[in-house]
Amino acid sequence: MGTIDSLADDLSSYLGKDQINNVRRAYYYAEQAHEGQFRHTGDAYVSHPLAVASILSEMHMDHQSLMAAMLHDVIEDTGVTKTAIKSQFGNTVADLVDGVSKLNKITFSSHAEAQAENFQKMAMAMAKDLRVILVKIADRLHNMRTLEVLTSDKRRRIGRETLDIYAPIANRLGMNNVRVEFEELCFTALYPMRARRISAAVKRVRGNRKEIVLQIQTSLEACLEREGLPGRTIGREKHLYSIYEKMRSKHKSFSEIMDVYAFRIVVSSVDACYRVLGAVHSLYKPVPGRFKDYIAIPKANGYQSLHTTLFGMHGVPIEIQIRTEEMEAMANNGIASHWLYKSSDDLPSTAHIRAREWVNGLLDIQKHAGNSLEFIENVKIDLFPDEIYVFTPKGTIFELPAGSTAVDFAYAIHTDVGSSCVACRISRRLAPLSEPLQSGQTVEIITAPGTQPNPAWLSFVITGKARSNIRHYLKNQKYSESVALGRRLLNKALASFGSDLASVAEGKINAVLNQTSLKSLDQLLEEIGLGNRMSYLIAQRLATHSDIALLENESKPEQQETLAIRGSEGMVMNYAKCCHPIPGDPIVGHISSGRGMVIHTDDCNNITEIRDNPEKCVAVSWDPNVEGEFSVELRVELENLRGIIATLATTITGAEANIEKISTVERDARFIIVNLSLNVRNRVHLAHVMKRVRLIKAVASVTRVKSRRVRKVIKSSIGA
Repeated sequence: MGTIDSLADDLSSYLGKDQINNVRRAYYYAEQAHEGQFRHTGDAYVSHPLAVASILSEMHMDHQSLMAAMLHDVIEDTGVTKTAIKSQFGNTVADLVDGVSKLNKITFSSHAEAQAENFQKMAMAMAKDLRVILVKIADRLHNMRTLEVLTSDKRRRIGRETLDIYAPIANRLGMNNVRVEFEELCFTALYPMRARRISAAVKRVRGNRKEIVLQIQTSLEACLEREGLPGRTIGREKHLYSIYEKMRSKHKSFSEIMDVYAFRIVVSSVDACYRVLGAVHSLYKPVPGRFKDYIAIPKANGYQSLHTTLFGMHGVPIEIQIRTEEMEAMANNGIASHWLYKSSDDLPSTAHIRAREWVNGLLDIQKHAGNSLEFIENVKIDLFPDEIYVFTPKGTIFELPAGSTAVDFAYAIHTDVGSSCVACRISRRLAPLSEPLQSGQTVEIITAPGTQPNPAWLSFVITGKARSNIRHYLKNQKYSESVALGRRLLNKALASFGSDLASVAEGKINAVLNQTSLKSLDQLLEEIGLGNRMSYLIAQRLATHSDIALLENESKPEQQETLAIRGSEGMVMNYAKCCHPIPGDPIVGHISSGRGMVIHTDDCNNITEIRDNPEKCVAVSWDPNVEGEFSVELRVELENLRGIIATLATTITGAEANIEKISTVERDARFIIVNLSLNVRNRVHLAHVMKRVRLIKAVASVTRVKSRRVRKVIKSSIGA
């Protein structure tokens, strides 16, 4: 176990005396605060902050990060406040410690919600200072190294959380060494038996591989020497978790994976990388389609390298990575290399800039996320390691997760471009917005002013930015539509008391808002529009609070004014699936909690019992200028002739109706019954469609399927 003195010795290689003394001071403060506390291993608790600081010292992190590492559990596990840390060690250290501390003052409904809230808090702290995430990663790494003392359930839970969030974050920040260690430790925690079996199998084949590895390495080194290219060749070991993942996802056997030999060639310059590539391609034949140039187009986390696969002697596949010393350091340490190899000019490294861009992207997602669980779901998608690279028509490169569509690309360009896109051209051909993009394609987005995001996009978009922006827009749209419908419903209800919303005094509205514990009139109207509050009851209260209440019994109109349905009310107006009302049908509106208003036909079975209840049903009628298409069901009985379904479909589309769904049932050897779901404009349009269908010779009958009250009466009389 390390001590503060051994850590101070290590720090003296890159930190000044005063800075080391500050780290010591933080250690003694933590030792005092954690006095009497012990870890599950039985060690004094302060050994954990010391180990975390040691991990950060290996990355050559600055003294403030090391002080924060020493104090990272003080706020959470002892009575010390952030203010106390601020007065002792300054603002920066206090903010870092607070960023890493969990939200322990709040009770959450589930562990998942607590985890999501804590991650959201940490993401916000990361936006201010990137060092927060490095302290957190070091903290989690030490916890994973000492996981064996916990119960198997806890090991699995912490392992799963680390594999889902912290390993991908380490990967996103380019910290390959940390990611690999996380994955290996998580694999052992989650699947101990599988880890043991694969580890034993790797040890068994290692001896057999040694000779071939040596032969290939010797031939590669001889080739570089012949060409006068100085560089070092390293044989790469495959990690247990990566072997397991390949076996699981690519359905490959263990021997297939182990038959591939992997090498890395590290050279002095970018120019030498390409010359080495030419040399190894002349030594062994390259496998077509397996060359990737990550030097010209780096990965999102800043990783750069040339990848190629060769056919070696006896057809043995050889995977080769070629990179410079700087790229090697960057690949292994990622953002940590910013501190590890800090140059005198102190300019931010590429990794640092990319990490900053990623964190700003997190802030953008957080702004539009409804809650922490939605936020973490979107972040997990963005942490997905596989990337594709696509181009704008002007040649700008965009990195997107694998499986992204043109809508994801549009939102990556700008939120407004995403929200107003209507079509796309992929490599100069028109393509559906839902088509997954491939690396190297050129994507052109076609936009139109006044267009809006489509809810159906949520079924195929991949990126967190697209998902959160679409959801945010739909929430706002639903809110404004709910308020508009609520206003119409309340005005209609007030009309029965001889008033309207404009003539009700503000004081009386405030009295009702106090009774209902709502903050604003818009909130009340939204609740009415969503069906959570009854417009009739609210109107009654407003009338009670106003002078017109006296008129209620005297001059209550005989006939209530009906609410006109325009067809453009949006998400808060639904049309019942049981009776499929269309313009021209007598209708009634049912207020459904959370859904808004559901329109039924006047004779629908499902509303018979509540038909005359003014709190649940509203008198409605179709607006003369109603717009849109409405779903209706038809039942067609016809002779079972060859090609009859095609004839039926052609006739219906010829009558300008769209077929949504079609199914057939055989009645007997001669006749079949076809059930159709169509989109029509109104009853006149439906009558025209039915007339055209009846003209087909093979058709015996055409009927509209509706839910009628008559059927219910017949049923009850039979049962009586």
